[in-house]
Amino acid sequence: MTAPTRTSDAPFGRMLTAMVTPFAEDGSVDYEGARRLAAYLVDEQRNDGLVVSGTTGESPTTSDEEKERLLRAVVETVGDRAVVVAGAGSNDTRHSVELARAAERAGAHGLLVVTPYYSKPPQEGLHRHFTAVADATGLPVMLYDIPGRTGVPIATETLLRLAAHERIVAVKDAKADLFAASQVMAATGLAFYSGDDALNLPWLSVGAAGCVSVIGHVVGADIAALMERYREGDVSGALAVHRRLLPVVSGIMTQAGGAIMAKAALALLGRPAGSVRPPLAEATEQQVARLREDLVAGGVKLPDGVA
Repeated sequence: MTAPTRTSDAPFGRMLTAMVTPFAEDGSVDYEGARRLAAYLVDEQRNDGLVVSGTTGESPTTSDEEKERLLRAVVETVGDRAVVVAGAGSNDTRHSVELARAAERAGAHGLLVVTPYYSKPPQEGLHRHFTAVADATGLPVMLYDIPGRTGVPIATETLLRLAAHERIVAVKDAKADLFAASQVMAATGLAFYSGDDALNLPWLSVGAAGCVSVIGHVVGADIAALMERYREGDVSGALAVHRRLLPVVSGIMTQAGGAIMAKAALALLGRPAGSVRPPLAEATEQQVARLREDLVAGGVKLPDGVA
């Protein structure tokens, strides 16, 4: 299947959601639900890209077989009109290479490769890891820099070295160092994507291509509008959207983790989600009650009888 049109400054599109993995009542992956969710995100929430099997997709607790089948379902459903990016990161370089090759076989348009977690490798180890994954396929790679989860940031010097690789083309940044990212963008062709919904608008101000969102599950169309307004020079209009969405960011991102609360939000909207797999735990009644209030405050229309 041919990938949708992309631009050099936004190689993975602009509005991407890190898609949750819907589960059935018995805990198995709900592949039909994933198809419906992907179509909703692209057709109704204006996503021009989706990340499948990222952390929000509970990649640590899905098998390689589940990942590949899930990816195929999403590509078959929306791959003609959205960039489908496969999570291929782990803290084992050999396993990451295997995941990357499986994703290429399944039809992914690109790879998201997170910094190896827990092991805390040195910068030379990071360089070798990312290079090995990028060498393994012909797919473009988005690095994922999130030291709060992995324990190690990707240093500016390492990003400058990695930018020389023809297939390493972007960074999803959840490090929140806009100055360091600005230095990298000024010196290389790497496209940066906001990996922190609270900072989507600030990231645009320093040249980010777009965002990889969690709240995009329910307000993707609003974030797409925010980015359009900013790019058209309507900064005050973009700021108005940013401020309106603050309760949604708070409700989903500050209570119990993105995967948990994104699934709770989708459940309130009647969309495929299901439970989470251990060690995650479902949102409590109190958390869902606050989430409901925050969604309404942010302009999300809930079905009758839910609000």
